[in-house]
Amino acid sequence: MSTEPILPFADGPEPIGGFVDPVLVDPTPSLLTAVVEAYRAAAPGVVEPSVQTLRVEASGGDSPAATEAPAATGDRPDRSDALSSSLPALAVLASDRAVDAVTDGFRPASRLAALAETGAVELLTLTEPQPNAALVGRETGSVLVAGGYRDGVDASADSPARWCRVGDDPALRERYVPLVESAEERRLRTPSRRRMHESVRERCGVAVADDVVRAIDPGAVEGDGVAGAADAAIEPDGPDLADARRRAYVVGVRHGALDRDLRRACEEAGLGSSATFTRIKRELREAGLLATESVPQPVGRPRERLVARGALADADGPSEAVAAALDAVE
Repeated sequence: MSTEPILPFADGPEPIGGFVDPVLVDPTPSLLTAVVEAYRAAAPGVVEPSVQTLRVEASGGDSPAATEAPAATGDRPDRSDALSSSLPALAVLASDRAVDAVTDGFRPASRLAALAETGAVELLTLTEPQPNAALVGRETGSVLVAGGYRDGVDASADSPARWCRVGDDPALRERYVPLVESAEERRLRTPSRRRMHESVRERCGVAVADDVVRAIDPGAVEGDGVAGAADAAIEPDGPDLADARRRAYVVGVRHGALDRDLRRACEEAGLGSSATFTRIKRELREAGLLATESVPQPVGRPRERLVARGALADADGPSEAVAAALDAVE
């Protein structure tokens, strides 16, 4: 397995690390997807860690991610040692259209979030479209034109484009320096798998964190869940953000988590606001799937523990619980 992210060009593959301080300008959705896939292929344990990887990291063991390829440098407080990396850092000036297309489902969005969180990709907002996409470094730069497609039609996931590099001009970078300097950082509304697992683990425990990640991203299951693998095949992009929020909360209910702890975990991960989970809680209660019980605390007011009811309580495991809840509230 390569430990260097490589982009598919018509004249041959090129490692992103071959460019000094690279900047990718105005990528199409398929080109941005190719960038994320290049990093994922080079460092799957960083971009898309399995539940097994996350569980090992939580126990303080040597994470498989550490040997696959750690992530890029930068300020990353409270990040695992597995994320210290030699992966090249790439600044991406992308339009909202391109980012929104790539982050439509939880799985691709979480991959891009992982790269942004670790500093491998600096995602910047491009406010004005450019004549062409471009990949530029301090020593070289090329305009990128999708090969094999006409009339601006983007490549499909099943038939990805290979981009033609036009020119080799080190001065090309100067054209985009002002855009980079004035661009705002693009913040994603979807957390990475690792960030989601860390936040829930710290508030609710490892077992809840494992099942939350499995529920919101079935592709995270590796060999220990046939249902998860089947769900991943049916939903290659995973659930959308609204669905992911419901799934996370339902898993917390199944585990009997404290309401405040579960909300705080999801908020701290960046999955949604407290008001979002208030709505989900109300939906489940009105559907007869949720009750609460008071839990005394040594100091302060009692907390509310979430208690599964009806089909949610009768479900056999997290997957069935999620299915029962989604059927009831949709």
